[in-house]
Order: sequence, then C-alpha cells, then structure tokens
Amino acid sequence: MKRRHFLMFAGIRPRTLWLLAVSALPLFGMVAAFGVAPDTDTRPIPARTLVESLTPALSPAPAGQDYYRIDQVERGDTVNAVLQRMGIDDADIQTLLATPSVRGAGLARLRSGQRLEARVSADGRLQTLAFGEPGADEARIARRGDGFAIDPAPPPAEDQVLMRSGGIRGSLYDALDAARVPEGVAEKMLDLFSGDLDFRRDLRPDDHFSIVYRVRSRAGEAVGEPEILAAEFINQGHVYRAVLYKTPRGQDEYYTPEGRPLKKTFLKSPLDNSRITSGFTLARYHPLLHAMRAHKGVDYAAPVGARVKTVADGSVSFAGWQSGYGRLVVVQHAGRYSTAYGHLSGFAPGVHRGARVVQGQAIGYVGQSGLATGPHLHYEFRVAGVQKNPLALNLPSAQALSGPERARFLASSRIWTARLDLLRGTRIAALD
Repeated sequence: MKRRHFLMFAGIRPRTLWLLAVSALPLFGMVAAFGVAPDTDTRPIPARTLVESLTPALSPAPAGQDYYRIDQVERGDTVNAVLQRMGIDDADIQTLLATPSVRGAGLARLRSGQRLEARVSADGRLQTLAFGEPGADEARIARRGDGFAIDPAPPPAEDQVLMRSGGIRGSLYDALDAARVPEGVAEKMLDLFSGDLDFRRDLRPDDHFSIVYRVRSRAGEAVGEPEILAAEFINQGHVYRAVLYKTPRGQDEYYTPEGRPLKKTFLKSPLDNSRITSGFTLARYHPLLHAMRAHKGVDYAAPVGARVKTVADGSVSFAGWQSGYGRLVVVQHAGRYSTAYGHLSGFAPGVHRGARVVQGQAIGYVGQSGLATGPHLHYEFRVAGVQKNPLALNLPSAQALSGPERARFLASSRIWTARLDLLRGTRIAALD
C-alpha cells in the first residue's frame, strides 16, 4: 500500500543518490569508431560507486503556526513508528501512549490501512489527533495541559444539499463537467436511468439533466459518498425522474414521483456510453471465420478495460475461458433467464462460479479475448438456455408502491420533486 502524506510545509523524503562512472564498452555487440585527440590518457577509468544518504528534514513551520499531517498505517507499522513519521515529538508520543483513556480508544490496535490526522505545532508538539473511520467510529484526542484526553465532542458532520443542471450540446460527459457534477454523482445518475435509457444510442442535442444530491463533511473533509436525493433526465422530450425513498426496512430505493420503482428487472445495456456494432441476426458474415454464421447476441464497442455490469441480480454460473467467447461470464437470474458477457479482458474481483451479484455490479472488463477482431463486448440474453434478442423482448417490471407505503413515499418525496421543478424552470447550472 502506498503511503500518502499531506503537509503544509515542504519536506524532503529520504533517498539515496547513486553516481556510477563506467568505462565505455561495446553494447549488445554494436561497434562504433571514435576519434581520440593527441595526448589523451586512454588508461582504463576505474568504476566507482558513490552513495550519498540524505537525512529527511521537514522545513520548520513559522513560529506559532501549526501544521496538519495525514498518514495511514502500513503493514508492519507500529503506532510509535507512524507517529514519529508524522513529525510528533518523542516525549508527546510516550505521554500519549501512557494515557489510559487513549489506550482504551484503541490507538495501539490500529489496523493496516487506517488513517490518522494530526495537528502539530512548529516545535513538534501534538495538539490534536484523529484516527479510525470518519464519523461515529472516529476517535479524537486533544491536548490538555501537559497531557492528552479523548475529545468527548467531535465536530458534527454537516449536510449540504447541492443542485446541478445542464443541457447536452456535445458529449454527455462534457455537459456533466460543465455543470460541476462530481464523477461519483454522475456515475450514479447514469446507473439510475440505465434501465430506461441507453446513453449512447438514445441521447440527442438539447437533452437536459438535473440532479439534487447531498454531501456530508466533517471539519471541511468529505465523509462518505454523495447521495442522490432526486434526479431528472429529459430525453427527446420524454421526462425521466428518480426520487430517493428510504423504506421502512431501512433500504435506499429509487422510484418515479408516482411510486413506480426505477429499478427494472433488467437493465437496457450492460455498458455505459457504448454503441452497438452488431445486432442479433441469424445470418451474418463472420470476419474471422469467413463464413455466414448466426450472431445470437449484441456487440457493444467500448475501449479495453471499460466496466461491464450485470443487467440484473443473480448468481455466476460460469466465469472462465470458453472457446470463441474468450473470457466469459454467465449470470443466472430468477426464473428461466440468464445473460452472458464475452470477449472480456478480465473478471471483476470476487466474480467466480457461485458468487452472488446485484444489478449494476461490475462483473468484468471489456477486452478482445477469443474470436474478436477488436475490443468489444458480446452480450447474450438467454431464456431457458436459448439466445433471444434483448432489444426486442418485453421483460417483466418490478412492483409499484401501493397503499400506506405509497402515501408515505409521496409525502417524503414532495420536497425533492419541488427542487427538480425549480431546476427545470430556471435552467441554472449550479445552486449550493
């Protein structure tokens, strides 16, 4: 794991400088002629290795000014080593580790990968130390005179609701960037509407999107992932909307403003922002076999490494190499349905025979394995083991909310649909 440091004042890492003088020798059998000036000393020059070790030094902070340093525990680290690396005075480290309340907070039991943030004065005296997971599991220690104590009141996390809106002029991603939509929020929006829209085939100029999302921060630093509260995509005049609903079971689900589930039984496409290069047909000339063959699937053009997602919940029934498919994943869904994803460059972590997968989860990455003339995904939809054209099937839909639960949803979602109305009416790019 690569260690990361963030420091307000410049520092020099330990390093070793190697200087090597070598005599000229023929390289890999190559011969070259060189002119030699008169009186040139042509005796062999002895090779010497010079090693210079530079002691790490942190530039001192201005008097009276503190600096922050962030580090994380690496495999084999001791707590003492991490704190020393963060520039904390040795006497403070000993006092800190000898404080009973600090030991009780688990400082001596930090795991590999856990993060620490320290505020240290110019002379190395520790002022505050935070470690663990940001939020409820984070412990914060503060100086109390010559000792330390657990801070009983960490700064509360602050929620901020942000709104973004934009129109499609060129590419979708350019429009999202222009509206300052964070990458993670953009990906979630695409996933939300991927059951209704193919963002490669269906987009048109003047399409419009609006997003209302919540970010949480503590002491100016993001805590957790942004959460989309509501989103709208207007495609060719057709309005698609999604509103977050926290179910009585504590699950986060998205529904249309009328209470219909946004999550379809099957997504329209296993790839984001891709185009179809070859459709389902019973007679196609195969460019490698040079013969007419049935093509019982759909090919999507995409770059090597693009994320391939499963179109529905299910379990992996096959993950491996299979003849012309190359690297292939087959997912068995509810009932008689299954889907296949071929020519992959690799499998996503945890994808193996018997593994459970959920709709939208990455199962592999686009490649060119097997009988393929270029990078693409070969996608098949099977019913009772027989390939069917996924673009022509009428698939079952999920059940809509009804009764008291629908009434509860409508009451809770009203505020977010009003925000979408505001964004559509004003066409603002951003509102914080």
